[in-house]
Amino acid sequence: MADRLVTVFGGSGFIGRYVVKRLAKQGWRVRVAVRRPQEAGFLRPMGDVGQVAIVQANVRHTPSVTQAVAGADAVINLVGILAEGGQQKFHAVQAEGARRVATAAKAAGVGRFVQLSAIGASAESAADYARSKAAGEVAVKAAFPGAVILRPSIVFGPEDQFFNRFAAMARLSPVLPLIGGGETRFQPVYVGDVADAIVAATGDATLAADAPFELGGPKVYSFKELMAFVLATTGRKAVLLPIPWAIARLQAAAIGWLPGAPITADQVKMLAHDNVVGDGAPGLAAFGITPTSVEAVVPAYLQRFRKRGQFSTASQAES
Repeated sequence: MADRLVTVFGGSGFIGRYVVKRLAKQGWRVRVAVRRPQEAGFLRPMGDVGQVAIVQANVRHTPSVTQAVAGADAVINLVGILAEGGQQKFHAVQAEGARRVATAAKAAGVGRFVQLSAIGASAESAADYARSKAAGEVAVKAAFPGAVILRPSIVFGPEDQFFNRFAAMARLSPVLPLIGGGETRFQPVYVGDVADAIVAATGDATLAADAPFELGGPKVYSFKELMAFVLATTGRKAVLLPIPWAIARLQAAAIGWLPGAPITADQVKMLAHDNVVGDGAPGLAAFGITPTSVEAVVPAYLQRFRKRGQFSTASQAES
């Protein structure tokens, strides 16, 4: 694959860095298209000299997207946001941005296109995030009919914004909130498995792409079970406090507009629905990937949240 070029939009993000590393290992020439190239230099050592190139591109800006896909054999779009801020709006990034990248890729004669979406993407969702993800899927398929769409559940790994976030919260607060009682179900999927699926989808032109692939781990957990796992793993003590939906919506409406808010009104709407692989949906098995468990990976990177650090046991951390 030394003569094959893949452009990765959003390659410096949490999932993107794993994708870039795997692509380089397989011998692809990797062009990483990001808004802030000065913050993506850490990706270059993931390949041989000159194998990983960083270029400036913004999915909201057509000329930069067109330039980024020129000459590419494959394009991967990983760009997404969890909350809106400034000009980074859900529809502009996840719907129109996806359409712009797919349209440019098709016009450039790109042979393979992979779009990262999310479980829960639906035009009927009450959440702007989920509706924009669904609109992005539709736009990508309209512009690039052979595109492969991947929908992961919440993604975990050393840099994640889920387990790290709640472990940090448990270190500072005696209470962890359980919105809606913590009954919402999740199927956490390891970032390495997601990256392997993305790379496999990029390199296999024979892979059927009629339906989105839904990526989940080997086990389904309630939100309450995941919070209990965080506490047990870090040796922290906190009250798991159920928060009724009505109160959660009011709290999110009051503080969700603040930069870095712990939760937004849109995220509360997302939490009202389970985030698990649908019955009969193709998933990791279609790529020959055996899913990695939360228990096999998460304790290693949450150890820094223990009271006495990585060398303490959970029982010592509690003392």
